[in-house]
Amino acid sequence: MTVVGRFAPSPTGRMHAGNIFASLVAWLTAKSRGGEVVLRIEDLDRDRSKPEFIDRIPRDYELLGLAWDRGPYYQSDRDEVYAEYYRELKKRDLIYPCFCSRADLLSASAPHRGEKTVYSGRCRDLDETTRQKLSESRRGAMRVRVSSDTYELNDLIQGPYRQYLPEECGDFIIRRSDGAFAYQLAVVVDDALQGVNSVVRGVDLLCSTPQQLYLQDLWGFSHPEYAHVPLLTGSAGVRLSKRNRDASLDDMLAVLKTPEAVIGHIAHITGIIDEYAPVRPEDLLGDFSMERLRDRWRGRIEIPWIAPEN
Repeated sequence: MTVVGRFAPSPTGRMHAGNIFASLVAWLTAKSRGGEVVLRIEDLDRDRSKPEFIDRIPRDYELLGLAWDRGPYYQSDRDEVYAEYYRELKKRDLIYPCFCSRADLLSASAPHRGEKTVYSGRCRDLDETTRQKLSESRRGAMRVRVSSDTYELNDLIQGPYRQYLPEECGDFIIRRSDGAFAYQLAVVVDDALQGVNSVVRGVDLLCSTPQQLYLQDLWGFSHPEYAHVPLLTGSAGVRLSKRNRDASLDDMLAVLKTPEAVIGHIAHITGIIDEYAPVRPEDLLGDFSMERLRDRWRGRIEIPWIAPEN
């Protein structure tokens, strides 16, 4: 089977070192095994996705030497595809409207590893009369009912990870109250239909993986292999942010001057190479080993960002 990885950036800001790091590892993971890479622009959030960033993403990848084989695909063009799979779940009575406000969710949900909380199930078993009354004043988001199963994966970097869905995941949103399809639904459908079987991304998304495995099973999709890389973090352990222009590609190029120097600097501080040198992505293929990097990164959730010097 051909290994198919993917780049899946969100066009909400300029690409930064953390995005480039995850993309570089995704590219190396696929290409070191003779595989392909898909480019997908995850612009589901129409309000935050900006045309100037959408246009820059392919050019930035080309500049850095991170070539892709298929795409770019745009999630904003795929509502009808998502609707087909959404309707299938609806026919099976697996989704229901949730009318909880943000305050309701925070007060009734339990903390969970990562950036999410576990939904309490407050709206799960509302009778039809109550749902109708609530819908008159508020449009509900749609949640999928989880099963009473434990989902496990053996992450290529982080090792074994598991979640008992009712207590550590909870029913989760697959369509927002404004009608937009949620990330969990879109990413599962896109990975399956685009043949992606190797997913490399930040460790902040590890806690979302069991939700995606569950949806894959509901639709009869295969499970990809997963590798969750540590996050690059700035001062005080805060992860790099597009909003704050942390370690942006523009700023790195202003200091390092060349794309090869940018790739070399990121590869060096993350341990992909032991000594700094300007390199192209293909220069790293000969010595690339996921096993060696797994030993370096396993158990780590962050790597301090070291800004390049003039």
